[in-house]
Amino acid sequence: MQPLSVQQATAAMSPRVGLVFDYDWDTVAHRRLEGLVAFDRSGFDLFTWAGRLRLLRFDLTAFANRLAARGHRYAWSAVVSHHELYGALVAALVAERLGLPGPGVRAVLACHHKGYTRAILQQVCPEANLRSVVVDPAAAFTQGGLPWALTAPVSQGFPVYLKPVRATFSVLARSIEGPTAWEAYFSQLARDRWITRRLLAPFEAVLQAYLPEAGSSFRFLAEEPVWHPQYNLDGYVDRSGTHLLGVVDAVSYPGAQAFQRWEYPSRLPALVVDAALAIAKKFLKAIGFGQGFFNMEFFYDPTSEKISVIEFNPRLSSQFSDLYRMVSGCNPHAMALSLAQGQDPRALPTVAPTARVAASLVWRAFDAQDIPRSPTREALGRLARDFPAQTVFTFSRSPAAIRRAFTWMESYRYGVVNVGAADSEGLYRQSAQISEILGWPNAPYAQHLPALSQAFGPAAVRAR
Repeated sequence: MQPLSVQQATAAMSPRVGLVFDYDWDTVAHRRLEGLVAFDRSGFDLFTWAGRLRLLRFDLTAFANRLAARGHRYAWSAVVSHHELYGALVAALVAERLGLPGPGVRAVLACHHKGYTRAILQQVCPEANLRSVVVDPAAAFTQGGLPWALTAPVSQGFPVYLKPVRATFSVLARSIEGPTAWEAYFSQLARDRWITRRLLAPFEAVLQAYLPEAGSSFRFLAEEPVWHPQYNLDGYVDRSGTHLLGVVDAVSYPGAQAFQRWEYPSRLPALVVDAALAIAKKFLKAIGFGQGFFNMEFFYDPTSEKISVIEFNPRLSSQFSDLYRMVSGCNPHAMALSLAQGQDPRALPTVAPTARVAASLVWRAFDAQDIPRSPTREALGRLARDFPAQTVFTFSRSPAAIRRAFTWMESYRYGVVNVGAADSEGLYRQSAQISEILGWPNAPYAQHLPALSQAFGPAAVRAR
């Protein structure tokens, strides 16, 4: 019998943690933590052909029951998932069955169901809510083709921002300018009705079992449009209360709703961050959010000083984990593991920051003819040598994936790279260098403004 390696021996003595749908950013982050805990991975990749076929017959409750049985057999000390579509909900179900720390199934559902989120916000924080109306696709044409409840008179109800009550990654979310676009949207939806309902069916079954008062998830939310900058507040809840991790600023492509890059630390004043955290606390308390990470997306109007909540995500925002690690020296994925085991994440050691600012850069095309070729193996090798500390993702160029992206999101994301630097000019230079290596346009800084480098102050990093 071969002797165990040091890593194998360490893992054998370490707590065993169930990881559900552990892909992309999470895979990279958890690899850095191998040996500290013994990971037991479950799930399937939804972006492969085999994964999509499996999804069509996916039973979320049965899957959670099997994982709970596995967790009981192997004495899991925690179950973790930062996966948006199903992972966070599966992890909450498994944690409930095993008596492990977690945010709670009803709380996860309350965050996922955007219509219910709006209803709760109206009760506890109406000043941070957006006017909205839930739309049943079956009745979308029976009210004259207008989002009737948004403004008066009804004929002035456009434009609106329309999105599914339960969706992810802004799939099928878009601005609707008038009746013609409204009718075209729901006509296209009718053609795709079978696949969209099939994707939602696993969630709907759990929703009706645990939170029926939220109403069906086979509906849409029409909201008043907001044209202010967007931000992401990351934090977590434990037995001692709600804690702030930080705020990441979102930058959209000019004239589009698609994100061009995310930047940390935020440029928001501390008083605005405190006000946003206070809103999060009220909402999370109202839905009974237990123990876990959350992400609150919001708009901020600097003129009126109004904060408007977009949505809550009952999970860690995995894509931003690198940014916090580079600038603040903390490891959010390690914190999430600690939290899921009932421990205090603040007790974890931190490391010296490697950057003063960081960004998650997104390469995106808005025309199928503008998608550059995939980088060569030589280019990826050079990128790994020149930028060894960065996290890089390139995405499938299959015709089906491209068609689906344009249908669901009106653009195509073909690359993401997380970078850190001493200042925003350094981020821009790295983006340009990476673009040159990969043979891509410098899309994350299509309208670069050098003056932005002055916006980062030395006291910008805040954590609690």
